[in-house]
This record gives sequence, C-alpha cells and structure tokens, in this order.
Amino acid sequence: MHARLSPEDSPRERILAATAKLLADGGREAVSTRAVSAAADVQAPTIYRLFGDKQGLLDAAAAEGFTAYLNTKTAREPTDDPVEDLRTGWDMHVGFGLANPALYLVMSEPRPATEAPPAAVAGAEVLATLIHRIAEAGRLRVSEDRAAHLVQAAGRGTTLMLISMPEGSRDPELSVMAREAVITAITTGTPELAPPGPVSAAVALRAVLPQTSALTDREQALLREWLDRIAGPAH
Repeated sequence: MHARLSPEDSPRERILAATAKLLADGGREAVSTRAVSAAADVQAPTIYRLFGDKQGLLDAAAAEGFTAYLNTKTAREPTDDPVEDLRTGWDMHVGFGLANPALYLVMSEPRPATEAPPAAVAGAEVLATLIHRIAEAGRLRVSEDRAAHLVQAAGRGTTLMLISMPEGSRDPELSVMAREAVITAITTGTPELAPPGPVSAAVALRAVLPQTSALTDREQALLREWLDRIAGPAH
C-alpha cells in the first residue's frame, strides 16, 4: 500500500510515497536517505528537516499507510453485534499485515510505551472502541483494558507469525483459531443465553457509567473504583 509519486505533490508527500515504495519493494534495509532523496527528487536536508531521522521517516510512512487502512475500517457502519464487529476487525488487521508486511513490521517494533509508533496508537484507539461496545452490551467477561491487551497481543503475534511463513505454506486457519480462542476468553454468550456474572456486570456498568447523572462526580469516582476492583484480577 503506497501512494504514487507525482510532480505536483509536496516534498513531504513525495518523500512518504518514495519511502513506502522502497519499504514495500525491499524492506527496511532498502530505505536510506540517499535512496529516498533520489526517488523523491529532494535534497537530504529536507528529509531531516521534515522527519528528524530515519526512524521518524519510517514511522511517518507507516502512519500514513495505516491511516489509509483505518479510514476504510472506520468508514464501515457498526452492526448490532459488537462481537462480530470485533471478528471483522481482527480479520482486517491480519489482512492488512499480510498485504503490507514491511510496513507492519515497522509498526510492530518493540518500543517503550511512551514511544509507540503513531500507527500503533491509532490502531489501539480503534480497538478500544470495539471493546467498549462489547462491554456496553454486557458481553465482556474481563476488564476493557485486559481484553484490549489480549486482543492486541494475540492479533499482533498471529500476524507476525503468518508474515514469517512462506506465502505458499501459510495456514489461514491459524488466524481463525487464535481469533476464536481470544473471543471465547474475553466474551460471554449473548445476554439472553448466558446472564453475565459479577465481573461482566461490573464491566458493563463501568462502561455506561458516564451516561448517568444520578451520582455526583465524587460518587462516580468511588463507584468506578469499586467496579474496577470487581473486574480486575483476583488477588
């Protein structure tokens, strides 16, 4: 996934398009200041002025590509089944990684939490929204944070594993099995078939608490603390 170079584009747009193409064609090793300068028809100082260094350039290119992907993902209307929407989101995430392996590897590089790539931050925000809808429906059996972390860890790990496999020997069922294992671990059945236990009830109430005006700010804060303790890990 990369934009086409055009003489009418700004230097920043040409640099990002050139970086994306080099990344897609040759991986991270193919992206150098000299190669990007030549492909984008700009001087090296322009790259440093706009992006700081090579890592900044790679992060910007990854963010650009991932933003285009997220725009297609967030443009979809949510269905009445938030768990099914999570399945769709998982499949789209894995599909994006397999279609853009070099870009996905840049996004998935281990970093301190304070230095997470912008693309990864954007993806986490979309996931948090999906998880929150499941909590509001009373179908989340763990806290929203724990559910999001598990989906992130499993989804990223599955995608990286599939990327590492030769295309001809990839097992598409691996993603389906991982997805369903995670969904089973974090969600309950439909409320009609499986009434939520205390953890699910606490998570659901925590999700919709901002919608109530019956409590003072102090009372809401205290109730959030109690609900978090119920939904959190046992000690």
